Amino acid sequence: MELSICIPVFNFDVRELVVGLKKEIDINGIDAEIILIDDASETSFKQINTSLQDHVHHLIFLEENIGRSKIRNLFLQYARGKYLLFLDCDVKIDSKKFLQNYLYQLKKQPDIELIYGNFKIASQYSNTLRNRYSVEREIFSGDQSADFSLFKTVNFIIKKEVFEKFPFNEELTEYGYEDFIFAKLLELNKVKFLAINNPVIHFDDTSNEVFLRKASIGMNSLCKLSKGSQNIAFIKDIKVYRAAMKLRQLKLDSLFLLIYGIFERKVKKNLLSENPHMKCFDFYKLGVLLRKMK
Repeated sequence: MELSICIPVFNFDVRELVVGLKKEIDINGIDAEIILIDDASETSFKQINTSLQDHVHHLIFLEENIGRSKIRNLFLQYARGKYLLFLDCDVKIDSKKFLQNYLYQLKKQPDIELIYGNFKIASQYSNTLRNRYSVEREIFSGDQSADFSLFKTVNFIIKKEVFEKFPFNEELTEYGYEDFIFAKLLELNKVKFLAINNPVIHFDDTSNEVFLRKASIGMNSLCKLSKGSQNIAFIKDIKVYRAAMKLRQLKLDSLFLLIYGIFERKVKKNLLSENPHMKCFDFYKLGVLLRKMK
């Protein structure tokens, strides 16, 4: 089999996504399978997605939530494809040739081992803090790139044999940086990478309040990683980590935290508003990380 489409599901209706993929597979005779693994969603979403039983090769419901890293590795137990295409569950297909675009690149450049396809933001959620961050810091422009720093886990295809060798780090159980660590592991091991504009549409309705909490959890994950010397090679290029370490080396971290404490309420007010600014978000993350490092 050429392609296994792997979709980890959590509290989302994936019917439109799966039907769109199945339609392209059937019309074009693509040698592919679709696998859904539900990470202990609420009963209502399980009931909705059960209707896809006849559209997919595997539909697995987990009894307990195992997290973003472990669930992706779990697909290796079911996938038969030479390549694994991972899609977040809260996306929709943007092109009738979505799968064909990936397969064309793999045929054109058979030495490529990992392709990242980019994403767009659903217009109704474009003004939230989470999605403004995506537009300004995560979504790339241009047709192609070999820059590994562009990689995100929302939409990517990888050779199965490479993924078997370099799975996600299952020690990362909390939100944050599992995609960055995974990409850095692959980059350090010289996996051949390509980014192309073959996007999905991301329907992320995370509120500003929830995203701020997630950002704090992410800083906690980064702080834990920083305490293990074996992790430094993976995190040294993260901007907020570099800024925190620079302030600590210059012994200016206490001064920064004093200033942060003065402006913290104003910063949070901006980030919870309808017009959040990314500089405020950078300031917020750096303050949270330095506090956790104390």
